[in-house]
Amino acid sequence: MAVALLLLWALCNAIRVNGEESNGRCDHKLKFNPRPHSVSIQEFGAIGDGKTLNTIAFRNAIFYLKSFADKGGAQLYVPPGRWLTGSFNLTSHLTLFLEKDAIILGSQDPSHWGIVEPLPSYGRGIELPGRRYRSLVNGYMLRDVVITGDNGTIDGQGSVWWEWFTSHSLNYTRPHLVEFVSSEYVLVSNISLLNAPAYNIHPVYCSNVHIHNISVYAPPESPYTVGIVPDSSDNICIEDCNISMGHDAIAFKSGWDEYGIAYGRPTTIAHVRRVDLRSSTGSSLAFGSEMSGGISDILVEEVHLYDSLTGIEFRTTIGRGGYIKEIMISDVDLLNVNTSFAAIGDYGSHPDDKFDPDAFPVLEKITLQNIIGTNITIAGNFKGIEESPFTFICLSNISLSINSTSLSPWQCSYVSGFSKSVFPEPCPELMNSSTSSCGILMLELQFYNIIL
Repeated sequence: MAVALLLLWALCNAIRVNGEESNGRCDHKLKFNPRPHSVSIQEFGAIGDGKTLNTIAFRNAIFYLKSFADKGGAQLYVPPGRWLTGSFNLTSHLTLFLEKDAIILGSQDPSHWGIVEPLPSYGRGIELPGRRYRSLVNGYMLRDVVITGDNGTIDGQGSVWWEWFTSHSLNYTRPHLVEFVSSEYVLVSNISLLNAPAYNIHPVYCSNVHIHNISVYAPPESPYTVGIVPDSSDNICIEDCNISMGHDAIAFKSGWDEYGIAYGRPTTIAHVRRVDLRSSTGSSLAFGSEMSGGISDILVEEVHLYDSLTGIEFRTTIGRGGYIKEIMISDVDLLNVNTSFAAIGDYGSHPDDKFDPDAFPVLEKITLQNIIGTNITIAGNFKGIEESPFTFICLSNISLSINSTSLSPWQCSYVSGFSKSVFPEPCPELMNSSTSSCGILMLELQFYNIIL
């Protein structure tokens, strides 16, 4: 009875999705004090002509500003110009501020990026065995870090990396544009990110990350470029962003097969709202397929998904282990999307032959509600795993306008769930009319977000 009353209190006081207020992580803003000290990158000899390599200037400036960590922190100011650089590391209690018309350019010489060990939850580079290239802007074991500006830009100049990737001429996995590892209280806001070699923002093993009001772009033909990738991280907010990528726009991950299982850190307690997402060859909103540490307690609301291969996709395969559960996605507008929803049980590859063939992933307690779609080819493709079917898939108040090329709007196997007010009518496996279980699941997720 006590639990029931608490859950009822949560429902009355927390989320009212449907375009109204919610109580997710984005309602709990990170607070950063103004930095009492500020220097310009020019004070360290940087030249913003787009040709001079400024890696040493960035590294020296940040090394100098590290001395202010116990004095309230400091700001590194990047004025208008084209500031070519290789990889550099940030420090705690630092703000990297990019002025309007300031562009940090990633060098197209791979020797300027450095090589680092693979992440322990992956065991190897995601694209190639062994090590990986260091990201352009890095943070390791940091606290209280801000990347912001007056709509300045970080441009990875990724075209050469895309060519090397497609021609199989790389020796290591491609770098990302911005990566934070084992860091907390991180804010990225009011900037544009362009042409990342692979991922744009990759918080991994992080807590309390807020990504707000950014624009992310890579050309539709850029291979496997991804926008924001929360990875084995918690307390994440992504809001008011515009992301258009070659592959996925936002992808939640948590480690790869036996390495992710052993590391055991899930991605959990995340909130995404008011975003415009476009994905040419992947999914606007993806979960997995590297999800061996688990993905849970994700709230997504008020999103526009357009011109994409897939709108919302859950990915896994035998050998992953882990789980994807307690996901609520609401108030979605889909336009010109081939497949609105997908849950695929045989997606992705393995890092090596040491994965456990009996490590069956769990996919359950997924709620999709209040969704409108226009010019859709396939409403849903749910392909579960015989040994571990996908369960408790809850669909409600969904209306999809299917184009004339669709032969069968729904495809289902090894899946079960509930539906109410869904058009076109879903497959029989998802047509259980008892939605009480869905209501309980939604209530549990709402309550969980409140108390955390």
